[in-house]
Amino acid sequence: MLKGKKIVIGVTGGIAAYKAAELTSRLIKLGAKIKVIMTPNALNFVHPLTFQTLSGNPVYHDTFGGVEKWELDHISLAKWADLFVVAPATANILGKVCSGIADDLLSTTIMATPAKVLFAPAMNTVMYNNPIVQRNIRMLKELGYGFIAPAKGRLACGDVGEGKLADIDDIVDEIVRFFHQKEDLKGVRVLVTAGPTREPIDPVRFISNPSSGKMGYAIAEACLERGAVVDLVTGPVSIEPPAGANVYKVETAIEMYQKVMELFPLCQMVIKSAAVGDYRPKVFSSQKIKKDSDKLVLELERNPDILKELGRIKENRILVGFAAETEKIEEYARDKMLKKNLDFVFANLVSEPETGFAEDTNQGILFTRQGESIAIPLMSKKAVAHRLMDEILARVSISDFKKD
Repeated sequence: MLKGKKIVIGVTGGIAAYKAAELTSRLIKLGAKIKVIMTPNALNFVHPLTFQTLSGNPVYHDTFGGVEKWELDHISLAKWADLFVVAPATANILGKVCSGIADDLLSTTIMATPAKVLFAPAMNTVMYNNPIVQRNIRMLKELGYGFIAPAKGRLACGDVGEGKLADIDDIVDEIVRFFHQKEDLKGVRVLVTAGPTREPIDPVRFISNPSSGKMGYAIAEACLERGAVVDLVTGPVSIEPPAGANVYKVETAIEMYQKVMELFPLCQMVIKSAAVGDYRPKVFSSQKIKKDSDKLVLELERNPDILKELGRIKENRILVGFAAETEKIEEYARDKMLKKNLDFVFANLVSEPETGFAEDTNQGILFTRQGESIAIPLMSKKAVAHRLMDEILARVSISDFKKD
């Protein structure tokens, strides 16, 4: 699968450094050639002999260790690599690369390489969410560096939250995907909706839902990687959109409806993953509603059914819906497909562990118009997004897409 591919693994000084040994072993078994660069701090966590034994190559950690050769190590390694993977990537290495600082072998080699660089961050959750770290990540993404998002869970320090090194399976999948990139959406324009909508009650209150936008953003990113032009219509979320997408931010269901209808004639595929509010308050109070009684009665009215309207006018465009259910997943998904004239529906149980709105992982069933049901196992949302596109594009032809 990775036979002959040359990968440099950068190991930095975090407790997750030991997991880089498993990553090295897995990639070797897939046929890759591995060379490892360790930072000085990484040497405090894992002995170089571990990586030397696993990779069958010397381990590099001294910037001037190769001065007796024709080329310095940071130049020869930079030229040798087909791909760089920094796992774990600490806040320190992200800050250095973002700022153009090259003061050790790893940062110097990254600066010198023409190869793609993938960072797999791992650090304390407060550190990861620090605005400076997040700014550095955004800037690096804009510059073309790739990222494998950290997982949520219990960290070595005892805190619980985002910051764990991504699962090794997810890192390996991302590496395999890099070497086997598909451009099966090249020339196709895809409209993706993501996140929740908010329906205001008064200036300080609104009706909404817990959607994080992570699944929709992962789909947008996957489509971009496969060569599509992506229009992303997103409700209010706290995550950064994928670089390269045309991003349109909305708040209410009506605003999302208007923007989707505006963009719809330009696209050939719609993936409707947003959690749109079905109802909105019939009356908006221009002043904050005071707690003058023990009860507050709100009269609600229906929002436009965006997906149903798209199904009515879709012609030969490909229309993919999402169904977030708590029971009777197949019955409700197939009913939705029929009533809204969809080509595919991805349904998942949001009440299950690790598949809820704010989780980093997902699983479910993809239902097709032809009556198929394809189980998608638990994996990262990015992996789910690519798997969904694999299954969808195996069943439709690019020539079927409406071209304007």
